[in-house]
Order: sequence, then structure tokens, then C-alpha cells
Amino acid sequence: MNRDHLLKSLHDEWDVLIIGGGATGLGAAVDAASRGFKTLLLEQSDFAKGTSSRSTKLIHGGLRYLQQGNLSLVTEALKERGRLCQNAPHLVSPLGFLLPNYHWWESPFYGMGLKVYDFLAGDLGLEKSHSISREEILAKLPMLETEGLRGGTIYYDGQFDDARLAITLAQTAAGLGAFPINYMRVEKFLKEKDLSVGVVAVDMLTEEKFTFRSKVIINATGVFTDSIRKIDNQDKEPIVTPSQGVHIILDKSFMESDLALMIPHTEDGRVLFFIPWHNHVMVGTTDTPIKEISLEPRPLEEEIEYLLKYAGHYMHKKPTRDDILSSFAGLRPLVKDPKSQNTSSLSREHFIEVSDSGLITICGGKWTTYRQMGEDVIDTAISTGHLQNAPCQTATLHLHGYTLGPKHPVDAWLLYGSDAVHLDALIKENPELGKPLHPRLPYLPAEVIWAVRSEMALTLEDVLARRTRSLFLDIQATLEIAPQVAALMAKELNKSDAWQLEQINQLKTY
Repeated sequence: MNRDHLLKSLHDEWDVLIIGGGATGLGAAVDAASRGFKTLLLEQSDFAKGTSSRSTKLIHGGLRYLQQGNLSLVTEALKERGRLCQNAPHLVSPLGFLLPNYHWWESPFYGMGLKVYDFLAGDLGLEKSHSISREEILAKLPMLETEGLRGGTIYYDGQFDDARLAITLAQTAAGLGAFPINYMRVEKFLKEKDLSVGVVAVDMLTEEKFTFRSKVIINATGVFTDSIRKIDNQDKEPIVTPSQGVHIILDKSFMESDLALMIPHTEDGRVLFFIPWHNHVMVGTTDTPIKEISLEPRPLEEEIEYLLKYAGHYMHKKPTRDDILSSFAGLRPLVKDPKSQNTSSLSREHFIEVSDSGLITICGGKWTTYRQMGEDVIDTAISTGHLQNAPCQTATLHLHGYTLGPKHPVDAWLLYGSDAVHLDALIKENPELGKPLHPRLPYLPAEVIWAVRSEMALTLEDVLARRTRSLFLDIQATLEIAPQVAALMAKELNKSDAWQLEQINQLKTY
């Protein structure tokens, strides 16, 4: 997957044009291409730059929705969880979650709910939930607060690396004949007889303008949904209410366990997770209504304090501000309900709208249901754009890199699946590329080279935030390796010393 090669082969006319390169847009591109449609995807920044790289890293049914009685949403998500485990075993793996009990009623209440959770998953379920004693909990999670602890329940959901899945979807779409292009922003729609028949887009790297015509156009831009709808029709009322979720990253010493910890209710009713991720501990998430939408949302100080407060409640070793290695914020594109003032109660289900001009907008949803969202929106595109009917192929479609083989000697490379052999080849050619970039990070120079050559990484942030997850794991370590990574990229991209310095300085503002 090479951007220059794709740009040189672009068509003027398409069957399906998708705006937005996050989970929803990429899922739609895979679906459309797998049905044989000429598919173009345009992303204004990098793939998964926004919300789709800033999730809680879970492929899950949603216990909160089970509590709310939304069985249809939970059932759909659990089936999609199972399908993704089958279609991308190199990217998604089962993770055990401990739900501790500190009150007498919690064990039967949550135990029964989790049995329903297991049942709804059906044949696509993971391991079954089961009770665990106080003693067993402390053997597995010795850091857990012991006062009042009675026992608990372990249940299973899927864990993944969100940005890595996004890149994999882009590669899958490209392999099926689609053209996923990052750093290409849509500026206006082409209209004929009041119908949207194409777009004008600008290359954010060269400022070159392109005109593309398409039988159907899909708006899959997440929290930017309403801005695209406004380009189509200035009179459109907003349908998205953004909510900010924040996570903090701690050293693994705060929770040395293969289990995750799930707290179903904090004082204000929010769910809290403590999750092992890439040899670190991730704590999150918050749910804060926000008014200003940004490509680079920042954690609020009160959100950081909230997470530290509750981490201190459940851990013997109390983390402080100085213990935070990294933090990140993501914006959830929740479908608006004018009667609700609390974003935690807004719908996580997806919503599809077809405007008078024929623009299809899809918003809401979550990573777990990205495939179903893609299927639904392409079904809508077929009828709206009068495309030749073709059945969905993605329920059993193996994603790029699919492998059921043994783990690679470099554990972090499991995420590359069958592509890991190409990284091996780079290191055989140049052993220097196999030396760790930093002792606190699990990444190698070979991954930088591969990201530039085959994964359309064009900026230092692309590599350090999304092709690897360095910036999300340890900001200080990332800044220390930035010059080395920038130099590797500059050689591949034929960039100057000034470009390297500019990239490093931009990274320092993260």
C-alpha cells in the first residue's frame, strides 16, 4: 500500500466515494470493494487519526447496554466480536476481566447478567464467565484493594490495537482494489440538478486539487459528520453530540496481571477499566460532554484527576500525576437526543441518513460493530446510487495479514500477521534495523521502514502514534527516539534535515 502509486492510478469516476478514514469509513471501503465496486476513500489526515485510534482497545458486547436492557445492541455487538476474532485472529484476542464484588448483592446480580451475556453470544462466544473467590482474586491481582472484597466474577471480551486494525482495514481494502488515500480533504460537493455527483478535494501535502465523480457519496467522518453535512446543505441541523473519553497509561508495576479489572459503577455511574495493554496499564475512561471538536483533543485536568482518584481507590500502589507515562483523549460521535443532557445515556447505535442531494451519512456506533455498519451503509448505497446489487462478503472475509500460525518470536509482531516475514527480511538485510529503538518501548527500526514503504506513514506522528503506539505508551521515551525515527523516515521519503526538525518540533506539541 503506497500513496504515490495510488495517486498515479486514480480514476475520475467511482461507484462509491467515502469521506472519512476511521473505523466506519474503512469498514465501508472494505465492504464496497469486496462487492466489486470501484471504491475511493478520502481522509483529511491520517487513517484513524481521530477517535478510531483513541478507544479503550476493546471489542466487546457492552455490559452497560445489557444493564439498560438493550439486548438487540448487545447481541449484534457480541456476534460482531466473534466474527472479528475469526477473521483477524492476529489482531483480536480474548481478555479476561475481573468484576470484583464488595457488596453481598453484587455476586448474584452480576453473575446472572454475565450468564445472559454469554448466552447472547451463542456459537460466536469466547470463554464462559465464572465466579472467583477472594483468595483467588488476590493471587491473580495482588494490587487490588482488599478492604470489603468478597469475591468476584471473571468474564471475557476481546482486546485489540485500534490503530493497527485501522491500518489493516486500509490494506484489506487496497488489496480488494479500493483506493484509500490519507491527507486528502474534501472541500466541496459537485452538484447536478441538486444531486451530489462528486467532490473537490485537496491534497494536504502538496495543495494539489482533485475532482472526483461518484455514483454515491458516503459521509463517515465521525465527530466531523455535521461539518460535511453542512457542506452539502447549510440548513442541516446537527445530529452529533460529542463526548470526550480520556485514558491514562501507567507502568505495568501498577497492575502486574494478565487480567483486566472492570469497575461497573463509580460514584457518578460511569464504568472504569484497568487494562493490560502493550506491557503497560491503561486506565479509563471518562465521559465528558464537550462543545469544541478538534482533530487533537486534549485531556482535561479534571478528567486526569478523576482517573487518578479511582485508580487510587482500587490499587494498593496509588498512582500520582508523575506516574502517568502518557494520556490521550478521544471524541465519541454520539447520535444526538435533544431530551438528554447526559452523554453516557446517548445512543451508541449507528444511524444512517440520506439527504435530499443523495449524500449518505453514517454516524454513531463503535469499533466492535464497524463491519455491520459497513454492510448497512453499502446496502443503502446500492439503493441510493442505483448500483448493481451484490451480496455482502465481509462476515467471513479474512483481513489482511490473517494468520492462525504460532506467535512470532517478536511478540509485538503478532499484530502484523503474515506481514511479519517482511520485517524479518528487512532485519536480515540490515541487522541494525533489529535493535530496539528504546528500552521502554517494544518497537524496532524495521517497523519504521515498513510503515513508510507499505503502510502509508507520511509524518513522524503517523509512525509514532499509529503505526507503532509509542506516543500512546510513553511520551518521554517517544521524544527521545524521535530524531532517530525522523532520520529513518527522511531517508525513505527523500526529505531534508529541515523536514526532520519540523516533524520533531510538531511532535513536542503533542
